[in-house]
Amino acid sequence: MTAENSGTEQQLMSELQLRQLQWRSRRGLLENDLFIEKFFNVHGPSLSVAQGKAMTTLMNLADNDLLDLLLRRKEPQGDLDTPEIHNVLELIRPAPYN
Repeated sequence: MTAENSGTEQQLMSELQLRQLQWRSRRGLLENDLFIEKFFNVHGPSLSVAQGKAMTTLMNLADNDLLDLLLRRKEPQGDLDTPEIHNVLELIRPAPYN
């Protein structure tokens, strides 16, 4: 990744990009929708392009696979095991109970 691309990745998503991502993030499982809705309400306006790409990658998962990640039943593996994916998951996931 070049310095120019790195700077682009850190830019905030445009309003149009954010709306498109929100539309793309609608899910079939209510549980996923609840986590994702809260995520966008809290973090939407401050999402970077890199976080948006990570979110898009997560939205390409099947609903049950996504829910397993959100509920910490599984951790990202393989192509999903990137710092950007971990960052977005930590923003979406509910706080752990102690």
